[in-house]
Amino acid sequence: MVILIVSLSFITILCAIILAFTLTYNRIQDCIIRINEAEVNIDTILRKRFDLLNKSITIIKNTTKTEDEILDIIVKLRTRKLTNFELDRNLYDAINEFNSYKEKYKELKSCEDYLKIEINLFESESEIVALRKYYNDIITDYNKLIKSFPSNLIALIRNYQVKSYFDGNNLEDEKKMFKL
Repeated sequence: MVILIVSLSFITILCAIILAFTLTYNRIQDCIIRINEAEVNIDTILRKRFDLLNKSITIIKNTTKTEDEILDIIVKLRTRKLTNFELDRNLYDAINEFNSYKEKYKELKSCEDYLKIEINLFESESEIVALRKYYNDIITDYNKLIKSFPSNLIALIRNYQVKSYFDGNNLEDEKKMFKL
């Protein structure tokens, strides 16, 4: 009788541990799926911004009749493989340069194609801000799971690592700031 009670207790505890492991593992997997989804959405918006800026080079050159290098940041990015973090920082610099041409070349203020690109870039800015916030919210949930008990045991077993936030900062600056 005692052996039966001990066996049932052991089986109950084992089932509870397996259930807790499964539920925690599924929560981590849910975060990973949402992170991947957010990364795809961010990538789509960044590629859209890149394409708009790339298209604007010809428009600016044709409208202003200039032979100067226009948006050389974009030209250099065409052949480079970048992370979304790096691409976002480079596109931000390129958008600032793009906006400066309107003051430098007054004829762009009346160019319909330039103005359409400007509007699309402005609209994409609000989209990327929303996606950054969504991504960072998911990363917060994920990192909490990775760092807290008992989910940190699963993270250790599966070799899950803490992920960086998408805040536009240089990752090297983050390492220096937190002395990682």
